Amino acid sequence: MLTPISDPSDARLADYRDLRDVQLREHLEIENGLFLAEGEKVVRRAVEAGFTPRSFLMAEKWIDGLAEVFGEAPVYVVDESVSEELTGFHVHRGALAAFERKPLPSLDEVLDGARSVLVLEDVVDHTNVGAVFRSAAAMDFDAILLAPRCADPLYRRAIKVGMGAVFSMRWTRLPDWHSALPDLSARGFNTVALTLAPDAVPIEEAVAGVDRLALVLGSEGRGLSARWEQAADQRAIIPMAAGIDSLNVAAASAVACYVAARRTGA
Repeated sequence: MLTPISDPSDARLADYRDLRDVQLREHLEIENGLFLAEGEKVVRRAVEAGFTPRSFLMAEKWIDGLAEVFGEAPVYVVDESVSEELTGFHVHRGALAAFERKPLPSLDEVLDGARSVLVLEDVVDHTNVGAVFRSAAAMDFDAILLAPRCADPLYRRAIKVGMGAVFSMRWTRLPDWHSALPDLSARGFNTVALTLAPDAVPIEEAVAGVDRLALVLGSEGRGLSARWEQAADQRAIIPMAAGIDSLNVAAASAVACYVAARRTGA
């Protein structure tokens, strides 16, 4: 199934075109039910997680390393100049693959048996979303819930930063942003919002002894909305040295997940 291609305008390569145009790619990928994985490790993890490959785009020197995962999907072999003109950037790791998306599971499916959950509101940077998924997976969280405006965790950059954590982590979009936190509380979760609110307590104190925990983080700029901040069962802060009041959401998620994973009874 190896197919050498020398023309970057070849219609068979449409899945890989203009990868630097974020808005175009997000629309195209979601509309066509696909996502891209980049790099040998990430491509392999997507296959091992059961995602169906549509095709592979390979530099010749990377073929042997992934040969056993190709299956019957077409493998388009291109040199670096063709790849760069097609995608809009230099593919350092020499391997890209297009995969079919799976339908998002329901909230009930994602929360079934879960005890540690991350909830993200309006985290719009793909790099941050990927890093949050990686932290949650590393700290053995069970699931991640995304508000409607959060960045796509199956976008190529998010997958790459997260090293494919999205493939093994249960996740879905929240069906109702407005009542999301009260609904989680009604399901038996203690919702703990990371915030600089005056009544916020240290994260260690907020999560101590909590059985079913939903840790809530807000957007890169203004943090959590007033509604979500007030709707949370508790408000928590990561104590830090004078002069620094907050961390990037990706760094904050790593610290908070680490603390939460070691809470009493976890």
